[in-house]
Amino acid sequence: MTGKVAVVTGASRGIGRAIAERLARDGAQVVVNYARSSERAEQVVAGIREQRGHATAIQADMGQPEEIARLFEQTAERFGRLDILVNNAGAYEARPLERSDEAHYAALFDVNVRGVLLASREAARRFGDTGGRIINISSGAARAAVPGGAVYAASKAAVEALTRCHAAELGPRGITVNAVAPGFTQSDMLDVALPMDAREAMIALTALGRLGRPEDIADVVAFLASDDARWITGETLGASGGLRA
Repeated sequence: MTGKVAVVTGASRGIGRAIAERLARDGAQVVVNYARSSERAEQVVAGIREQRGHATAIQADMGQPEEIARLFEQTAERFGRLDILVNNAGAYEARPLERSDEAHYAALFDVNVRGVLLASREAARRFGDTGGRIINISSGAARAAVPGGAVYAASKAAVEALTRCHAAELGPRGITVNAVAPGFTQSDMLDVALPMDAREAMIALTALGRLGRPEDIADVVAFLASDDARWITGETLGASGGLRA
């Protein structure tokens, strides 16, 4: 990936951080996007630079359309090109049906769906003649039946629909669009979503006998961003360690 430019949204921590670090190790110049924590984002950038990689942090809330546009404008100003977009930024909240309302729906869909849509549009406008890669981070929740998780699951199912449709639309331009659906993976979001006793139950249902690590997901994303995945598009790759819940 030497010489290529990658934008990773929500890259100041967790899975996004691992993706940014992996793409930088592979030679990409990485834009570490963050919404609020500039300190965490700069730590990611510093770590990449310590390993002789290239990275810069750019603030943008992926739930705000004007900030999404600014993210890509600043990327173009700094690097003059774009080759890879990883739509990793996401929002999570579980609510039972009787407490679901417009604000809950908007909080999740604005980031998880509209953010992916608009970021993909901005990236597609900037990819060059050699095409590009869009990798969306979905979730195993898109196919699960979890009480209280309907809106989050619906948002991730929508991401997978965007993935399929954008792949068909952008394929003639040499742009591949794929998604990765992690299972239960160690992250701040997991700390909110899954109590410790429930974690043990999920591990027991996972073929490989552990929770996922951010690096496990980053390696799959790096494959999809590479030329080795040139014949894969419109797909959602499960990365769950064999979870069968």
